[in-house]
Amino acid sequence: MPNPFEAPEYRRLLRAARRSLERTGGDLDGSVSVSSPDDAERKAIIGVTGQYRPAGTARLTVRLAELDAAVREAAGRGLPELLAELGGPLRDRPAELASHVAERETTIRSLEKSLLFAEFEWFREWIGAVARDGTLTKLVNSGEQWRIAQAVRVLEFLAARDGVPVLLPELAAAVTGDTKALNPGTVLSTLVLRALSLRSLELGAGGPARFDTAQARRELWDVSDVVVDDLASRVLVLNLPASGDGLGEWLTGAACRGVPFYVTLQQLLAMPVRIGEAAVYVCENPAVLRRAASDLGACSAPLLCAEGRPSTAFHQLASAVVAGGGGLLYHGDFDWPGVAIAASVMARHGARPWRFGAADYTAGLRDDSMLLGGSPQSTPWDPSLGAVMTSAGRVVYEESVAGPLIDDLCTGGEA
Repeated sequence: MPNPFEAPEYRRLLRAARRSLERTGGDLDGSVSVSSPDDAERKAIIGVTGQYRPAGTARLTVRLAELDAAVREAAGRGLPELLAELGGPLRDRPAELASHVAERETTIRSLEKSLLFAEFEWFREWIGAVARDGTLTKLVNSGEQWRIAQAVRVLEFLAARDGVPVLLPELAAAVTGDTKALNPGTVLSTLVLRALSLRSLELGAGGPARFDTAQARRELWDVSDVVVDDLASRVLVLNLPASGDGLGEWLTGAACRGVPFYVTLQQLLAMPVRIGEAAVYVCENPAVLRRAASDLGACSAPLLCAEGRPSTAFHQLASAVVAGGGGLLYHGDFDWPGVAIAASVMARHGARPWRFGAADYTAGLRDDSMLLGGSPQSTPWDPSLGAVMTSAGRVVYEESVAGPLIDDLCTGGEA
């Protein structure tokens, strides 16, 4: 027996009924409407309700109970069954919502069980952020809440390594089994980078607050000891003799000649070096190292150059200096990014300031210095430095005060 409700004039009415039943979980107490009905639709609805509606009526309303009764009489089954037969199973949106809410809460509770939750504010802030901005809800609604659990495992993996560098594909494979899981643009990569950005800010590691460019992503991975490219991660060295086959020999040879030498992370990992007790100076700008090489050559004290934000290669070599019983003395630009970098190097490696206090800043000030911009940073090694910089409001770049630094490299001063 043909089903009259398969006719085109019932199509919009049944679509409205499906939306209503899905929205209410199958409640037949409501009503649905058809706006601007054509004549066939008007007659069909008159047949359902038994109530005459004149031509030209702008909107026709039908109680779902009436429609259900008409369907049962004509088709021998209820409205929900007819809709399922014509368009697939009805969704129970209230039940789905309740399930998603419960799953969301379950996911949050599971994240709070991580050891990172109890130990780190940045981790708690990350969970709060993804819960507030809809990220977690979107993942739960799409059945992909496992992705945020994966992100937690990545963060826990990095925390357990305690600064030991790892290649990005190796990290992805170790946690997910897929070397490309942390490639740019993946959900997992975005989740992890959001957390690492908060971690970098909290720990003063000097990483970028945003990661919307390839360079910013590389820098954020780098300050988190994740290496995107172990050949691109490098540190510029002057006069740092070391022991160890290969790289140690090269560093010693370069020091004998007083020539700058680039060391890559790949070399440091493949050919570990040992460095005896030494006071090693650190500058931020390669212009300072270039001048030391030109003016002092092999007579210069050992010098590392961070070249801005320190790379994983820099941290690896700095750690080797400290492990050998040596120490670092740090100088950088007197601007807020430079101060943040200095603080991170001092915190991570126990470095001491090298002509990097309030008096040194004041001595280098000039009336034509660039205006100081950005967010002020704390200067715990000399609290007055931050206050003086804020008051003066000008930048003092490292190369503009290189004279005293070169003198120290010649005599071992300020150590």
